[in-house]
Amino acid sequence: MDFLNGKIKKIYFKYLAAAFGSALITSIYSIVDMAMVGKYHGPEGSAALAVVAPVWNIIYSFGLLMGIGGSVLFSTARGKAEGKEKKSNEYFTASVIGSIFLAVMIWLIVIFFDRELLLMFGAEDHTLSLAREYVNPIKFAIPFFLFNQMLAAYLRNDKNPALATGAVLAGGIFNIFGDYFFVFTCDMGAYGAGLATAIGSGITFVAMMTHFLMKKNTLRLVKPTKLFQKLGEISVTGFSTFFIDVAMGILTILFNRQIMKYLDTNALAVYGVIVNISTFAQCCAYSVGQASQPILSMNFGAGKGDRIRETLKYALGTTAFFGIVWTVLSLTVPNMFIHIFMTPTEEVLQIAPTIFRCYGISFLLLPLNIFSTYYFQALMKPRAAFIVSVARGLIVSGILIYLLPVTAGADSIWFAMPITEAIVAVYVIYAMAKYTKQLKSQTV
Repeated sequence: MDFLNGKIKKIYFKYLAAAFGSALITSIYSIVDMAMVGKYHGPEGSAALAVVAPVWNIIYSFGLLMGIGGSVLFSTARGKAEGKEKKSNEYFTASVIGSIFLAVMIWLIVIFFDRELLLMFGAEDHTLSLAREYVNPIKFAIPFFLFNQMLAAYLRNDKNPALATGAVLAGGIFNIFGDYFFVFTCDMGAYGAGLATAIGSGITFVAMMTHFLMKKNTLRLVKPTKLFQKLGEISVTGFSTFFIDVAMGILTILFNRQIMKYLDTNALAVYGVIVNISTFAQCCAYSVGQASQPILSMNFGAGKGDRIRETLKYALGTTAFFGIVWTVLSLTVPNMFIHIFMTPTEEVLQIAPTIFRCYGISFLLLPLNIFSTYYFQALMKPRAAFIVSVARGLIVSGILIYLLPVTAGADSIWFAMPITEAIVAVYVIYAMAKYTKQLKSQTV
């Protein structure tokens, strides 16, 4: 597959199919868990998994930090000097070393401080016991989740997107059937859902490692020069993608706390479902970014601006499609999602449509805003990517989550994200037009 000379349309949609499958199955991990635990334990089970959601965001985000940050530099280096692999593999080696350090650090924190973490994320009373029950088996598989994110990014950039998708698919299929078996057949409840997810992540990791046995593999562990400098470059380049997932965890914490302060457990249970639908929409946006990034990075390294513009055209069309689909579903069939993820009470069914229709408007612009961070990273514009990720993930959204309930009533909190996405989209469109215009029209 020739990123520098092949047909952009063919390469993009081939990568999109693989990235979409991978992102879809990744989101299914948490979605199936939410559905099974919600059916088994009722709204309290859904609320408990809403509390656990930030744990996933933190783990995945560090994998993306090393994976996306390193693979952008990996492909840019190869675009500048096609055929010379040592420098690009120095970034791969640095990513592996960084991932090992981060995995050990997160592993120890979750093992020894899970109770404190879950309380900080908004757990109360019975939701805390259910959340800890779910997390217990996952503690032992935490490094797999981080490494799977990192390896998937490099496999796509090493022209093996199908294996990245197949590996995630294998683990995801086990998780789906394992969830039902452990939760209901073995009557394990939340613990069973966590166990199935842990085993599924191990299956994915083993499958991805087979890439290193293939002839097409060009990833090598080499001695990196200036290791700490390279880790710094990877962190700066990957920070925005990293922060998108961290921010989702931060926003979940803020929402959890504000919902329990101004509303009640039923509203939290509905929000737990929204978190999963938002994860689905966000994963669709990831797939566009992950499909585009290898093409964009290598062509940027080679100075081929026209090919970048063509890739951008397909990516923007795809983000528009995903945005419309998720917005329409949220506005038209909100209670369908509620029935999928839990055995609802009458109170939950009464409040869910209004909540979904208010919050769901944000899905229209969410794919564009998330894709933009991948685009800016590939064009080596980390400042623009940083502004987008921090504004939508913390500053603008955080202010609105705290300000709206005080100034406009408790239910206005559901408009925090639609307003945030609209404000951020204005900057995204401006910056994207500016940096695209600066690209060279001639191939170099």
